[in-house]
Amino acid sequence: MIADQRTRAAIEEHWRASEAGDLAAEHDLYAEDAILDYPQSGERFRGRATIAAQRGAHPAERHFTVLRISGGGDLWVSECVITYDGTPTYSVSLMEFADGRVAHETQYFASPFPAPPSRAEFAERIPGRPAAVRGRVRSA
Repeated sequence: MIADQRTRAAIEEHWRASEAGDLAAEHDLYAEDAILDYPQSGERFRGRATIAAQRGAHPAERHFTVLRISGGGDLWVSECVITYDGTPTYSVSLMEFADGRVAHETQYFASPFPAPPSRAEFAERIPGRPAAVRGRVRSA
């Protein structure tokens, strides 16, 4: 239980540092030989320094909103909205830990999309989540 509390606190600090643009603090929880995978683009980044460098080189202004962190033991999931130059993208981060550090992270990205009218009679709005219009998010 104590180990899970420490891990959750480290992940929360990771996202706070991401929002603040503090690359050193953002990547402190990664192992030196960590691997980061982006399945949608087919990219793999090896090593904490490489992971930090590629994120630091991102040209967009980025903001991070954590929706939920869940997990335990060696597997943790963060659901976030990452806003790139004002355009939101939903992200799911799967972090696999070994010896208290992220050994492998897989991060998935998805742009918001409008709900099709064919589902309207069956759906309800997720509380606190805005409606999407043409890949952008608007207040519900």
